[in-house]
Amino acid sequence: METEPSFPEFTLAEIVELENIYKEVGEKSLDDQELCIELATSFSSSSNRAGKSTITREQVQEWFQNKQEELQAKVTPSPSTLGLVVDLSDASDSSNAHHSSPKRKGKAADLTELAFEAKSSKDFAWYDVASFLTYRVVSSGELEVRVRYAGFSKDEDEWVNVKRAIRERSIPLEPSECQKVEVGDLVLCFQERENYAVYCDAYVVDILRLHDRGCRCNFLVRYDHDNTEEKVMWDRLCCRPTKQESQVLPTIPLETLWG
Repeated sequence: METEPSFPEFTLAEIVELENIYKEVGEKSLDDQELCIELATSFSSSSNRAGKSTITREQVQEWFQNKQEELQAKVTPSPSTLGLVVDLSDASDSSNAHHSSPKRKGKAADLTELAFEAKSSKDFAWYDVASFLTYRVVSSGELEVRVRYAGFSKDEDEWVNVKRAIRERSIPLEPSECQKVEVGDLVLCFQERENYAVYCDAYVVDILRLHDRGCRCNFLVRYDHDNTEEKVMWDRLCCRPTKQESQVLPTIPLETLWG
């Protein structure tokens, strides 16, 4: 799968401004270098972006390009884009599922640029979010965001439900922290199969603790999406930031998804 560099996380206010400008000038925004420079400068100097990376003209221009392509796909779907349009609204076609997710490394302090993860409805796996591109309110009144997954190209962008499929990033387990994992805990487990390797939700069913030569604990987990069970070591587990899983999103103001 083609990979691309990480993309910026536009704040909610920035996305709203970009949306409004595109409504006013449409495709002309792509060729207006002065406008893109002005927006990039304005966003980068904003107090809301303190501690975050600056925005460049190219990134603003790419946002406009993505917006144009998205609208064109909705208005004039061709046989080559129809599958994508259907997939973004329903996402039930498993044939387009992600095939592999890189194994996570590093502690939470090393991963400040990847604060959230999203659950793909293509394969029920969780992927790090590189950026939130735009948002929409569906007919049910629920909010959806279009995410770009870290390490994947824009061809893998996907609409996901904010309430059910966006959460704080899971934290890779360190061998010295294995005592934090208890039976019944929800964890994110690296599921390796012949044709794919992805991170999926799993519940800890049993634990055999072994510390004769460092951590050699065995964790019996049951994957949430298919109810299969497997014994794994600590290096395939990521812990949730809080064990009160149901409270993760409701306690986070929506604006923090964009900064």
